[in-house]
Amino acid sequence: MEPIQYDHILVRYGELSTKGKNRKDFIKKLTDNIRASLSAYDKLTYERTFDRLYIHLHGTEPEEICAILKEIFGLSSFSLCLKIRSDLDAMVETGYQVAMERGQGTFKVETRRHDKKFPLVSDQINRAVATKILKESEMRVDVHNPDLRIGIEVREEFTYVMADTIKGAGGYPVGMGGKALLMLSGGIDSPVAGYLTMKRGVEIECIHYASPPYTSSSAQKKVLDLAGIISKYQGSIKVHIIPLTDLQLAIYKHCDESYAITIMRRMMYRIAERAAQKYKCLAIVNGESIGQVASQTLESMQTINHVIDMPVIRPVVTYDKLEIIDVARRINTYETSILPFEDCCTIFTPKNPVTKPHPEKAEKMEAGWDFEALIDECLEKMETVVVTPATPQEDDLF
Repeated sequence: MEPIQYDHILVRYGELSTKGKNRKDFIKKLTDNIRASLSAYDKLTYERTFDRLYIHLHGTEPEEICAILKEIFGLSSFSLCLKIRSDLDAMVETGYQVAMERGQGTFKVETRRHDKKFPLVSDQINRAVATKILKESEMRVDVHNPDLRIGIEVREEFTYVMADTIKGAGGYPVGMGGKALLMLSGGIDSPVAGYLTMKRGVEIECIHYASPPYTSSSAQKKVLDLAGIISKYQGSIKVHIIPLTDLQLAIYKHCDESYAITIMRRMMYRIAERAAQKYKCLAIVNGESIGQVASQTLESMQTINHVIDMPVIRPVVTYDKLEIIDVARRINTYETSILPFEDCCTIFTPKNPVTKPHPEKAEKMEAGWDFEALIDECLEKMETVVVTPATPQEDDLF
């Protein structure tokens, strides 16, 4: 039997249907994001209804389209489908063709009758389609856990017949929740934090701290590669690169070594807040997880957070390392994150970092030198790279 040439993809909104008065805005944003993600496919056309989006393929092969749709936040699920006339004979024949493409196993027919004027109810349509499949194939009905679900949506002018349901990424459309600044290192945690933030509809920009010549151009390329991997969820990502070397050396000159990481993180937060304000980001995001390292105890978080007023979002704060790694593998950042290039934190790690720092003690150490001038210098030397999934990354920006 010839493979079925599906002519439409039916997209379901899922969680967006619960958004009340904002529902239209969420659905419009999702539609805009889908159009942007599929902009290279100029034959596609779109039809939006109250609870569905229909993508007309116009002969475009569906495999690449499906792969892109799987990565778009706010999309609950979708199905390949055929648009036919609202006629029982057409439904029976098309449902049979869909079943025969699978050819074996169990099935279930599920009809939704949006057009209440259609003379047959859903159960009658289900039985008519199932009867032909049972009579002319070896397939059997399983209403609880079928190998194939044949969906039929009866509308006033046309009916859509579809095979199975492909799960989408869920969440909210990126951009509906404002914008935040992700502190992107070269590690495993921060790209996962960025992914989870975008999943809740928040657009991200990134800030990365580099320490040339102690950190290499390869370490920087690794970070841009990570940004490129997660950029597919919103189309492109700006990465603001901060040269931190002079500020780090000053910290080790003026502060107790045990407090070096605490003071450095306080400086990073100060810089991130100013960059976030400049680029109209409403929060800072990072990959901190409680107790994972010395700077991520609750006492450390409190002392570090003390220097800024902006909210800090920590999506993986309660995850253990294995849970974070599971997500990293799923979003394809793990293999890049474990490449052996050191970041600005690992090369300046003290032997015995304090795990329960006090804000007052940190403030006393900071009072003895002009760190504000060095922060201003960091921001003045900041460079910005716009990264997309297809962007070849620069080897060296410094």
